[in-house]
Formats: sequence, structure tokens, C-alpha cells
Amino acid sequence: MEHQMQPPAEVIKTGTTTVGLIAKDCVILASDQRATMGYLVANKTAKKIYKISDSIGATIAGSVADAQAIMELLKAEAKLFEIQRGRPMRVRALTRLLSNIMFSARGAYMLQCLVGGFDDDGPQVFYTDFIGSVLPDKYTSTGSGSPIALGVLEAEYKDNLAKKKAIELAVRAIAAAIERDAATGNSILVSVIDKDGYKEVDKDVITKIWKQ
Repeated sequence: MEHQMQPPAEVIKTGTTTVGLIAKDCVILASDQRATMGYLVANKTAKKIYKISDSIGATIAGSVADAQAIMELLKAEAKLFEIQRGRPMRVRALTRLLSNIMFSARGAYMLQCLVGGFDDDGPQVFYTDFIGSVLPDKYTSTGSGSPIALGVLEAEYKDNLAKKKAIELAVRAIAAAIERDAATGNSILVSVIDKDGYKEVDKDVITKIWKQ
């Protein structure tokens, strides 16, 4: 995750590692916490997973300022939708809103996101980029460490993974990127979204998996 503005191509290949994957009856979102400014580690506790609503979360990779602004906008829009309609916004609808925002700006926002959530259609994960593309997937990753994380996911992902196993896989994918990608590091965050809502995984649980 970069603190400084860069051309879109540079944002895609630099800065962070985030992971999203679908497990049995839940979605797992994970990220590291290192924010860089060129060769400087600007922050070691950067927040890269955001709770958008009780049933939707999103990861960020790119410009910190753009990410914070867009995440706050999505949270406000999701809350307004719920107040007006009397029901939560669906995961696909929230992702389409994000896509429309990014497409209308056509590269002005330097941001990649993974949107994950749970609704009547079950668990879902979507990849979005800086020009508004939307790609659904069972597992995906963004940021400079994504090739490394995807290697772990490709080798170990299976359909209908139990929640515990899926959390372990997400942690291993981020940990692998931390080992080999200089812009990924410091610590790992994991969130789980299921029929009971959005929940952050305890740091002690993540650390235990990481040390194994």
C-alpha cells in the first residue's frame, strides 16, 4: 500500500498483499499491515481490511488517501441503503457501486479492492481494479506480493474448506508474501464474514498459525 501517488501500472505492481477466499458458508479476507513510501516503511500497523457493513468487508491496495475516502463513502452508502430499503445492501450491489465509482473516475483513484461478503446468494468474493473491472472468484489476491500468495492458494485451496482451515490458508498465503516481498510485512490481519456477520480474527490465533 503506497502513501504516494503513482501511475496506475505502478500501483498494481507495488505495495502490499491482500487475500480473499470463499470457504464453506463464509468468506475470509486477509492482509499484511505494512505501508510503504518508496523504499521507506512508512507505517507498520496500516489498516487494509475495512468493515463496510455487518455482512460485507473489503481489502485495499494502492493509495492510502484514495482507499480511505472510498471506504468511508461505501460505508455511508451501504448504511443509507439499509435505512431507506429496510434491508442490507447485497454484496454484488456494493461491488457494482464501487465499480461505477472507479469507472467514472477512469484511473483518477489509485486503488485495487477485494470485496467479500455473505447474503442470500451465500459467500462471495469480487476483485475490482482502478478502472472499475469486476471479477468474481473463489480465491484471489492483490498487491505486490499477490503472485506469491496466489502460489500458495493455487496449491492448497479446495472447495468447501472449513472456516478454521480457510483462516489457516489465508494466513499462510500472506505469510509467504511477507517472506519474499519487501513491501509486504510486519503483521497479519484476518476477518471472517458469515451468516452471523463480520468478525475480526483474534491476533493471538493469527500469530499461532503464523509461527507454525
